[in-house]
Amino acid sequence: MPRLRFATRTSVLALVQTRLASEAIRAVHPDIEIELVEVTTRGDRDQSTPLRAMGGEGVFVAAVRDAIREGRADAAVHSLKDVPSMPVEGLMIAAMLERADPRDAFVGRDGRRLRDLPAGARVGTSATRRAAILRAMRPDLQVAEIRGNVDTRLAKVQRGEYDGAILAAAGLLRLGRLSEATEIYEAHAFLPSPGQGVVAIECRSDDVATRALVEVAEHAATRLAATTERAVLAALDAGCELGVGAYAWREGDLIALRAMLAPADGDGAPVFGEATGRLSEAEALGHGLGERLKVALAGGPA
Repeated sequence: MPRLRFATRTSVLALVQTRLASEAIRAVHPDIEIELVEVTTRGDRDQSTPLRAMGGEGVFVAAVRDAIREGRADAAVHSLKDVPSMPVEGLMIAAMLERADPRDAFVGRDGRRLRDLPAGARVGTSATRRAAILRAMRPDLQVAEIRGNVDTRLAKVQRGEYDGAILAAAGLLRLGRLSEATEIYEAHAFLPSPGQGVVAIECRSDDVATRALVEVAEHAATRLAATTERAVLAALDAGCELGVGAYAWREGDLIALRAMLAPADGDGAPVFGEATGRLSEAEALGHGLGERLKVALAGGPA
């Protein structure tokens, strides 16, 4: 009987995503034995320090990766948007599950939409990207840091600590709480984080047996779009310091991409760009657009 040890964060959402990865593998290997190796990351322990101060969303990944490196687990399940774009020696993303809803959602207190909020209302987000878009949409609002898992953030809105918060629609959907969203924004306009909505499985690149087990969960169309989006991030080498949004989609034999870049403090106007190219050039397309955005943010030609 094949056996697989999955490293995962301990949050409810992380465990749900690990269950989804397990189900995708069991669909092909029904007799597989899957064991969960639960890991608490620095980002989980410290829910008050802004993510930027801790080095970005990669703080949710490092400890989980350590479990693979140290042999305590065979593979790890991640939210792809939390995984830094730069490759790590000895590790690889062996599979990307079919993407869930990539969009962002607004959850307003008392069922309010963003446009219904009065001037000075407090809206929570921990993402530079979201902060920049919010300030462009409603410069009269107070955009404030919010930390914690999905349930914690929703509770803070319900208690009145915030008048609303922006969260990933995929997370709300997976937790059965999408109905609490008062607005869902189109991905082409409110650009998501690169890879948002994608569950990724990572393992050691030299672990042939584990790769064979988890690669059955691979979804080719998701890989294409996510690779294109993450190439924008890689070109910028931005981590969580700059606000990077990207959304790629297929148009027949072409891949289309729209992306944005905002200043590190989320307080300046973001710059936007678009590109279209052949499927075989998807990664180069994303990298090229990222380079153009970097120049544009610095005040050069887009």
